[in-house]
Amino acid sequence: MTHLTEHPLVQGGRSAALATACVRGGVAAGLGLGALAVLVTAAWISSPFAEGPGGALHAAAGLWLLAHGVDLVRTDTLSGLPAPLGVVPMLVAVLPVWLVHRAARDTLDPGDDSDRPRPSPGGAVAAVAGGYLMVGAVVVVYSESGPLPAELISAGFWLPAVVFGAAGAGVWTALGRPLPVRRQAAAALRAAGLGLVTLCGGGAVLAAVSLAWHAGEAQASLAGLAGEWSGRVAVVLLVLALLPNAAVWGAAYGLGPGFTLGTGALATPLGLVGDPAVPPFPLLAALPAEGRGTWTHWVAAAVPLAATVVQGWRVGRTAPGRPARDAALTALAAAWGCGAVVAVLAAAAGGPLGSGRLSAFGPVWWQAGAATVLWGACVGVPTALAVRAWGRRALRPKPLPLPAPAPANADAAASATTPATASVGAGAGAGAAAGFGEPFDLETQPAAAPDAAGSGSAPGAVRGAGQATRSTGKPDHPGIPAATAKAAAPALDLDLDDDPGYEPYDYLPAAWESSPPPPDPET
Repeated sequence: MTHLTEHPLVQGGRSAALATACVRGGVAAGLGLGALAVLVTAAWISSPFAEGPGGALHAAAGLWLLAHGVDLVRTDTLSGLPAPLGVVPMLVAVLPVWLVHRAARDTLDPGDDSDRPRPSPGGAVAAVAGGYLMVGAVVVVYSESGPLPAELISAGFWLPAVVFGAAGAGVWTALGRPLPVRRQAAAALRAAGLGLVTLCGGGAVLAAVSLAWHAGEAQASLAGLAGEWSGRVAVVLLVLALLPNAAVWGAAYGLGPGFTLGTGALATPLGLVGDPAVPPFPLLAALPAEGRGTWTHWVAAAVPLAATVVQGWRVGRTAPGRPARDAALTALAAAWGCGAVVAVLAAAAGGPLGSGRLSAFGPVWWQAGAATVLWGACVGVPTALAVRAWGRRALRPKPLPLPAPAPANADAAASATTPATASVGAGAGAGAAAGFGEPFDLETQPAAAPDAAGSGSAPGAVRGAGQATRSTGKPDHPGIPAATAKAAAPALDLDLDDDPGYEPYDYLPAAWESSPPPPDPET
């Protein structure tokens, strides 16, 4: 008997899924490189100083590598010495990062085809990153023959780090963005993200206000860099690509450490010290003037203050029922998480612009990260504890009002209520609570006629709830006189004598009333 063994590749198993993921990574790299090549080629066609298509392709390859954080080396300098270039245009970096993210996400997301085999999360990250890095290695080799070759050590570190990070984020998105199981860790991550968005948004506002304040200098710088329209369009596009960098610079300025403007020059809210080496560029026209800082510069501290307050508020809202120690540790963990991301952004936003004095330009990554953690510890932790304390105060139950004490001079008749009267009151209250309507008010009913003793039944008297005497005229409770019972529970005359369908058994005691005692055998 022959058994047929189906190969998983023919079957469309995991091997085929990994191969598809690898192809997706390569296609994502090709799309990003092609988009930048089209943009650079359009600028090359419109430029009157175009040298050839090879230079445009090499420029596109260098820009693609620079978007991944890879440092480039300029060889065509006036001095003839190679000059490094390491400032990442962060807006351009969004394109390759998003392409890798989408490729990894689509690898694990089945979409409409739920029967399609999928690799494991780790396999998806490795396959997509592997396909992307194969194209990246080709681009690095190609850039070595152009005017902007890649620095190999930087390419070997930053290119895989960015690709694996974006692929991991895509897999995390495909899995539904799960957060850590521990509640404190999830709260710290959410608070860190909210604080990071507030900090970068505030930095963008600072940069925009400063650029609007120095609009004249920025316009003069733009006119001096390029005289023809094609050159000005290229400079404007470069300014747009560096706008996120300006936001990070503004955040670092508000945090306190500021940023360097060449070796030996530092700009902080306290003032600009040293001799800055600032090349002519529209965005750099927004830098603060030299000298001691004034209140207009000190206002920048409101940005990290607002970010850490929001961060602590987010932690405190989720910790009203937890101990104060857990809330403080959660706020401190959020500060560390936000500081780590700020350090990475500061490292990408700055870097060398050349050799010599231009070898250090922008915020220092470790100073920006440490300042973020310090702000979070000094402002975020107390804010979280204060919000937690306020939340616990709001959750504290209010004391219930105490019942009023009974009056000392209570009616003696109420204290001497007969058991039959108590039964009437209990039955009426239960009937009203069960929805049977309001009970009869015995005091407002007309006086009943005298009981007809010995007649066997009293047609004019209704056996109501808790009636004191039966139709035989004997009291329900032998220990209670009949006169007292009649006074406590008078009969109700409802004029039922004229009703031919009336039967005494239509008015039996209700379920909540005490049943009458058995008849006396002596009678």
